[in-house]
Amino acid sequence: MPTARPPAAPTYLVVGAGISGLAAAEELLRLQPSAQVTILESTDRVGGKIRGATVAGRSVDVGAEAFLVRRPEALDLIERAGLSDQLVHPTAASAQVWSRGHLHPLPRRTFMGVPAETASLLGLLTQEEVDRVRAETTPTLEAADTSVAELVTQRLGPAVTQRLVEPLLGGVYAGHAELLSARACLPRLLAVAQRGGSLLEAVAAMLPPPTDTAHASAPDPVFATVRGGLHQLPGTLAQRLVAQGVTIVTDTTVREVHLLPAGGYELVTGPRPSPTTYRADQLVLAVPAAPAARLLAHITPEASRLLGTVETASMGVVTLALPSADLGHIPGSGFLVPPVEGRTVKAATFSANKWDWVRETGLGAGPDGTDLTYLRASVGRHREESTLQVSDDDLVAACLTDLGAAMGRRLPSPVDVHVHRWGGALPQYAVGHVDLVASVRAAVDAVPGLGVCGAVFEGVGIPACIGAARRSAAQVLARR
Repeated sequence: MPTARPPAAPTYLVVGAGISGLAAAEELLRLQPSAQVTILESTDRVGGKIRGATVAGRSVDVGAEAFLVRRPEALDLIERAGLSDQLVHPTAASAQVWSRGHLHPLPRRTFMGVPAETASLLGLLTQEEVDRVRAETTPTLEAADTSVAELVTQRLGPAVTQRLVEPLLGGVYAGHAELLSARACLPRLLAVAQRGGSLLEAVAAMLPPPTDTAHASAPDPVFATVRGGLHQLPGTLAQRLVAQGVTIVTDTTVREVHLLPAGGYELVTGPRPSPTTYRADQLVLAVPAAPAARLLAHITPEASRLLGTVETASMGVVTLALPSADLGHIPGSGFLVPPVEGRTVKAATFSANKWDWVRETGLGAGPDGTDLTYLRASVGRHREESTLQVSDDDLVAACLTDLGAAMGRRLPSPVDVHVHRWGGALPQYAVGHVDLVASVRAAVDAVPGLGVCGAVFEGVGIPACIGAARRSAAQVLARR
């Protein structure tokens, strides 16, 4: 009798080699070790918004530099990549807000800028503004969603929104409170408002109780990274995937996606006169909303239409290597800037104060073995692209001016600088975004063997992107 052939190993294509695409491929292999996975990436590297660069001869992060530890996905992926022994947390240096010409400590007991109490607000806010917070109003919110500004301002007054919430939203989303969805960004507080409850009381219940600082133990760390830079994670993960048989093809832009009559997918890449095609049983798109909308246009027009409505924010990261001896003392771990201040810089990270590994990186990195101090400035918010439409030299000069003004002195000339512009980097969660995502997923789920993931779905942070990627991979496998 003829010997039956073993079934062919299932084939998968993943479009995008950012952390979402890498995590999706890793999950596909974990759940189905026999899978044949190919990742197609349009740029010349893996990692997406996680990127490193050489500044003054040393490698530092010029994209995402850390991740939240309260969600487990990033910690788990770092363990799978074999980097757990390189995990580090920030120093005890504290963040600040640059407001009304002064650096103020960021109140510790806040949730995305919404305070748990009023005692620590005075200084950052005026007495009149603190009194308004103390006199919180608690109307019942009838709407299913509203803007963050509408949620917070109505209850606590405009100063909390302008001086506390806006700087945090700018740091996380590069967005504005009047445009961002409360249901997407502050779902727990929205639910409280829909019950007619107090935001102050809700945040107080969410956060650890205040402690006697003289006898308090160190709080659990909120953030973590990898010693030597978070940019090591995607490269190390990609190497492990390749060792497991995954094919990663860079410098390859997918132009078209076709659903084949007999099932499976054909992807068209390369120049139109001589295209290259890839075929697979199933497909995961791990790309931003705009390219996903383009690629889905003929497969699921509804998902394409909805993703095409998602706006994005462009931003830039300016990394400065300054001579430590001339720079002198720098306060805290950095600062956030309320948009109402009208500054170019929206946030500054005093990397050498925030991370011991960055401080150590700067030792002996300067001319003749002198020490350097690395700082980062972030620029650019949603619908403020003009901030970035200047030369690198002008952008660096504006950042140095703002940093010097915040610290009350002229900063020394940098030994080296690096400017990286992230065009369309951060999706904006407009009011109704949660329903939009649910509709996109429903439309995608109706297409056999198709999955989508990325920052537009569950959050812009690294753990959220990993979680969305794993969910997409598992659902694709379940629908085989």
